Amino acid sequence: MGKIKTHSATAKRFSVTKSGKVKLNSSFRRHKLGKKTAKRKRQLRRNEYLSESFAPTVKALIHK
Repeated sequence: MGKIKTHSATAKRFSVTKSGKVKLNSSFRRHKLGKKTAKRKRQLRRNEYLSESFAPTVKALIHK
């Protein structure tokens, strides 16, 4: 049986922390930033964590 390949698109977007949580960057930070308030943009700088129900799917795709 051959090796399982990593899903490259998923690996670029998600990472797994040591505690096993799946980390991702916040959305809504790419364009149209002039109409968003400074508070909103500042809060979007923080990383987000994927919900526990979706985490096993992503971990299976990136094999962590």
